[in-house]
Amino acid sequence: MLDVRRLRLLRELARRGTIAAVAEALAFSPSAVSQQLGVLEREAGLPLLERTGRRVRLTPAGENLVRHAEAVLERLEQAEADLAEARGGLAGALRIGAFPTATRAIVPAALAALARRHPALEPMVSETDPAAVAHALRAGDLDVALVHEYDFVPAPQEPGLATEPLFVEAMYLAAPAGEAPEPSEGHEGPEGPDPGAALRAHARAPWITATPGTLCHAMTVRACEAAGFSPRVRHQVDEFATVLALVAAGQGVALVPQLGVTGPADPAVRLTRLPVRRRTGLAFRSGAGAHPAVAAFGAALRAAVPPDLAG
Repeated sequence: MLDVRRLRLLRELARRGTIAAVAEALAFSPSAVSQQLGVLEREAGLPLLERTGRRVRLTPAGENLVRHAEAVLERLEQAEADLAEARGGLAGALRIGAFPTATRAIVPAALAALARRHPALEPMVSETDPAAVAHALRAGDLDVALVHEYDFVPAPQEPGLATEPLFVEAMYLAAPAGEAPEPSEGHEGPEGPDPGAALRAHARAPWITATPGTLCHAMTVRACEAAGFSPRVRHQVDEFATVLALVAAGQGVALVPQLGVTGPADPAVRLTRLPVRRRTGLAFRSGAGAHPAVAAFGAALRAAVPPDLAG
């Protein structure tokens, strides 16, 4: 009989590529991971791995076993959800990942509602960039997480995970109010609004982006490239309130989502709404969507979404 814990290690190796990365993600030593994978090969009765330099590649049999592992792990999540439903009453920890703007604007109201309905449940929020969510969910560090994608940065399909849509935001170009943009060929193209026109008007301006490796950074770079130029990055800041403060100080221009511009309008910042969207969803391990705690948190989140974001 194959051991499900070893199947999980094989699945993580297929995603991460090195034994060291699997060990770090799952809090094992590399030698322990290698030992357990060796046992799994003996259980399987044929080679599952082959080394290519410092990396380990799965054999065709190993890749096939990973596909079975995904199905097995999904059924185990469903079984845990059924057991939790049968026990009745929600209790214990629920580990939640959320990106900063949602953590500030939506999550607190959802947690308050959750506490009123399920006082024995203990939600634990960790700020997590959506780019890191998939690994954290598969490793068991999170139970559920808010993730987002942009028109220019679609979310990849992540094996072993499922996502439900929550809300959609508009995107804005934030520029100093006193700064005259460069001439542009207009905001209307042959097929309607041209998102690149407003960006090209600031092609030679300094730009403020999020830190590299985040989806927000990739979104700004790709949006500018789609408009025909590469942004000249001056500042790299992840918190949008700070980004807007830098814009107000004349330090550059930036792309900011709707949740990032809530609050009193700053007369020193000119906001131009773009025909670009950011979409937020709730992610969890495949099979866990029916878990009562995950479902309760999702319902509380939906109730906390402002009406103008419900589209």
